Amino acid sequence: MAGCVLACEVRKVMGENGGAFLYSRAQEVNEMDGSNTEFGELKMKLPHPSSDKVSALAFSPVANFLAVSSWDKYMKIYEVDAAVGVGYGRLEYKHEFAVLCCAWSKDGLKLVSAGANKAGGVQTGLLVDLTTQQHMQIAQHVCPIKTIKWVDNQVFCTGSWDKTVKCWDTRTPTPVLSIPVPERVYAMDLIYPFLVIGTAERHVVAFDLTNPSKLYKWQPSPLQFQTTAISFFMNATGYAIGSMSAVGIQYLNKEEEQLSFSFECHREGSIINAISFHPLYGTFSTAGSDGTVNFWDKDSQRQLQGFPTVGCPISASTFNRDGTIFAYAASYDWSAGYLPSPPGNHTVYLRRVGEEVIPEKMRRFPCPMTLGR
Repeated sequence: MAGCVLACEVRKVMGENGGAFLYSRAQEVNEMDGSNTEFGELKMKLPHPSSDKVSALAFSPVANFLAVSSWDKYMKIYEVDAAVGVGYGRLEYKHEFAVLCCAWSKDGLKLVSAGANKAGGVQTGLLVDLTTQQHMQIAQHVCPIKTIKWVDNQVFCTGSWDKTVKCWDTRTPTPVLSIPVPERVYAMDLIYPFLVIGTAERHVVAFDLTNPSKLYKWQPSPLQFQTTAISFFMNATGYAIGSMSAVGIQYLNKEEEQLSFSFECHREGSIINAISFHPLYGTFSTAGSDGTVNFWDKDSQRQLQGFPTVGCPISASTFNRDGTIFAYAASYDWSAGYLPSPPGNHTVYLRRVGEEVIPEKMRRFPCPMTLGR
């Protein structure tokens, strides 16, 4: 099928292994940076890095499979052994043009990836069903698809530079919902029933998908520059929004709006490329073009942990399903315009997560707590 150059190889190996999905470079392990061999005290490098910018990282919600999308047109899936931090290549397939985003279904059985197609052509995504071994083109926009978020196991939403967000059922070829937004979609997050979208010109719009014809909330970004990242709190009562050097913490409900605040979190002039919330503690990470990652507690308004620069921008990040592994991509993000890629760039690292993501009040008084605020 057009857009998937390894289709025959993937089908063949799937059949031979009873549903497992492998490719010829499986069983090659990651490299280690540093002299300490204990996972968590050094960066663990995944094998076979991309040859161009890593655009997105996504862990499966049910297993330690990590999807990596890249401007080099390839999608890669790795299996991560959480005990020792080893990464194995499990699947690789190629789009026709740059891949800008990827996302897993809630049951972890489907992966949708999308991005840019030929100029002036219809922009589509590619869905891979890992149980039926089928892959097909899905979702259509007239401009590149910047972001994907799943509603459930069958329905997902795509945000595009064509100023629309569309919802698709994998069983039908036409969108089940199309939402016009004020400008090009730059960032989006979804925790059903709430959808929040950051667009060009600093618009932020939110919808309740149980009543999508009515705008739930609109407001300008609290930050001075264009939106680059947005992520819901774990209970979807608000979101964190990123831009140049700063992050805003915003609440959706009017009763809590006074709790909103913004803060500088990376070096001046650096871009916040990714915001990732920890699935258990509700703390979050920020990753920037200054090459650093920081962990934060929004409730105490404090930094929990900062890490030294990796020497190049960090373009994407994510936690795994239980928050024990943090993945991030050291990859040039075009924040300084065109530059030749440094050797060894576009690398995905894994780090075991410890108490650095635990809120300070839980470290002092360990007890159950409600996620988020």
